[in-house]
Amino acid sequence: MSTSSWLTAVGLVVLGYLVGSLSPSVFLGKLLKGVDVRTHGSGNAGTTNAFRVLGTKLGFAVLVADVLKGVLPVLLAKYLSTPVVTVLVAFACVIGHNYSIFLRGKGGKGVATGAGAALAMMPLPMAIVVVLFVLLLVTTRIVSIASIACTIMFPVMAAVFHQPLAYIVGACVMAVVVLWAHRGNLRRLWRHQEPRVNFPWNKRAGDEPGPGAGSLQEAAPPDPEATAR
Repeated sequence: MSTSSWLTAVGLVVLGYLVGSLSPSVFLGKLLKGVDVRTHGSGNAGTTNAFRVLGTKLGFAVLVADVLKGVLPVLLAKYLSTPVVTVLVAFACVIGHNYSIFLRGKGGKGVATGAGAALAMMPLPMAIVVVLFVLLLVTTRIVSIASIACTIMFPVMAAVFHQPLAYIVGACVMAVVVLWAHRGNLRRLWRHQEPRVNFPWNKRAGDEPGPGAGSLQEAAPPDPEATAR
C-alpha cells in the first residue's frame, strides 16, 4: 500500500470508531424525554435498553441510528479501500459503540451497529440472519436470545456464502466481541431472569410495562456487569 492508501485506511478506521461512539439512545433520551438511559433499566446505552426506557417510537429511532452507524462507515470503506480495511472499519464501529470515547469508555453491546456493518459488508448472508433474528424474537420474546443466536450464525453464513476470507475472519472477531458484551445476559438467561418483549398480540394480565412506554417487561433487577457497560 502507498502512503496515501495507508493514510486513507487509518482515517477510515478512526472515522468508524468515532461514528460508532456516537450514542443516539443517550442523545435522544436527554433531548426528547429528559432521561439518561444509563440511569434506568439495565443502565446500558444500547438499542434494547432504549426500547425499555424510552418506549417503542424512540426505540425504533435509536435502532435505525445504531444500524446506520455501522452501515455508512463500512460502505465508505468498501468504496475507498480494500476488504481488509473494510473489516477493520466494521470492527472499529462496534468497538466505538461498545466503548464510546464520548461515554468515557462505556456504551452498548454492539448488536445493532454490528448488524449494520455486517449488512454493508455482506448483504445476502446478513439478510438471512435478520430473518432469523425476527423469527426468534417473535417466538421467544427475548431480545438477547435472538441477538446471541444471530451473532453466532453470522460467521457461519459468511462461510456458507463463500465471502472473502477477510470478511469471514472479521465476522468471527465481531461475534466474539458481541458475545463477550452479552455475558451478563447469558447469566440472566441461565437464571430465567431476562426481560421479555411485550408485543401487542401477546400482552396478557401480569405482564407489567417497563419504565418507558411498556415495550418490555422488567423481569429482574439490573445486572451489575450490564450496568457497567
